[in-house]
Amino acid sequence: MSAGSIETTVTADFDDWVAARGPGLLRLAYVLTGNRADAEDAVQDALSRALPRWEHIRSVGDPDAYVRRMVVNAHTSWWRRFRKRETPVAETFTHGVTGPDTNDERDRLWRACLALPEAQRVAVVLRFYEQLEYAEIAALTGVAEGSVRSRVSRGLAALRTSLGEEDDHE
Repeated sequence: MSAGSIETTVTADFDDWVAARGPGLLRLAYVLTGNRADAEDAVQDALSRALPRWEHIRSVGDPDAYVRRMVVNAHTSWWRRFRKRETPVAETFTHGVTGPDTNDERDRLWRACLALPEAQRVAVVLRFYEQLEYAEIAALTGVAEGSVRSRVSRGLAALRTSLGEEDDHE
C-alpha cells in the first residue's frame, strides 16, 4: 500500500468518525461555551489538531475521550486568552439538546450555568450533561479527583442559590 492510500484511508476513517461523533462534540462545546460560534471554533480547533494525529489517537483505545479532552482544552485555551478582553453575554439556550421549544425554567438554569466560574461550569457540565464519573472528569481536565468533586459541589451550591432552591438537595 502506498503512502498516499494510507493517508486516504486515515482521512476516510477520520471523516467517518467525525460524521458520527461531531454533533455530540458540538453539543458539548456549546454547553461549555454558551454560544454556537465559540462552540464551532472549539470543535474545529480540536478536530484540526486531531486529523494529523488520528492514527495515534485511534490507537490509544478511546478516541472519543481523547478528542473530547481536546475540545475541553480548546475551550479552556480560548477562555484564558480572551476572558480579560471580552465580557460574556448570557444567551438563551434555544436549540441543540433541549430542542427549539425552550421554557422559562430552562432559560433560568442556562443563565445560572453561564454565571458559574469556568472551572465549576466545566465540572458540572461534564458530570451532569456528559454523565462522566469524577475520575473521568479528573483525567479529562487534568486536576485531582478531589478538586473535581469540590468544583461540582460548589457549582451545584451556586446553582441552588442562584435558582433560589434550598441547600439540602443532593
